[in-house]
Parts: sequence; structure tokens; C-alpha cells
Amino acid sequence: MLSHYLKTSIEDIENLIELTNKDITDIKEAKHEEVFKRTKIKNDLVKSFENKKSMLDNELIKLVKNSDNKPLEEILDSSQQDMLEEMKNKLFTLKQKNKEYARFVVTVSEFYNSLLDSVFPRDMEGYQRLNHKPASLLKIRA
Repeated sequence: MLSHYLKTSIEDIENLIELTNKDITDIKEAKHEEVFKRTKIKNDLVKSFENKKSMLDNELIKLVKNSDNKPLEEILDSSQQDMLEEMKNKLFTLKQKNKEYARFVVTVSEFYNSLLDSVFPRDMEGYQRLNHKPASLLKIRA
């Protein structure tokens, strides 16, 4: 069972990396709708990974308890150790991709916020920004 949890967890991480790479490509090309469409898929994958990780943790705890508290290296076979190491490496890759993606998201957000502020200026009260002032050029009279 442990090997199954490891394998499926790695698959989830690989899928998340792939989707994040697509998000990075699409945000560079201003295809924001494509990014939004993948949000639910990514959220579902994260939940799936969290569930598998929880089951994996439970399996590891059982193994350690049933083996008179031997070190994990002595309990797992070489393929399981390799998969555990691969999972660790994939998680690190995902973390790096998420950092890269976050930089683009912050940049795009700042752009849109500055554009919004130039069209609809905000009142400032000290360092705190208040709501946007209504733009007089955009008023419509019916």
C-alpha cells in the first residue's frame, strides 16, 4: 500500500508541476481565462495529494511502530526509498515553479491595480487607501 501511495502522490505532484508550467506560459501571453479554468483542477489535485500524503504518513507511522522503532531507512525497500526521494525532489521543483508563477501573478496584479488607480483615483488617508473616487468622466446620466 505504501508504494501505491508514493506512486500516486508523485503523479499528483507531476500534474501540478505541468499545470503550473502551463499557467506560467499563459500568464505571459495574457491568457488569463485559461489560468482561471485550471484553478479548480489544481485545487482538486492539491486536495488529492493532501489526502494521499495523510494516508502515506499513517502507513509510515504503522511501519515504524510495528518494527520496534527501527529507522525508516531499515524498514523501506530500495524502491520505496527512491520514490520517497523522488517525491521530495518533485515537491522542491513544484515549490520553485510556484515561486516563479507567484512573481508573474504579483506583477500582473500590480499592473491592473495601477491601471485601476489611474482611471479611478483613490483618496489617501495617511498610508491607508480608501475606496476609489467616482470618475467624473465615466458618469452616465439617464
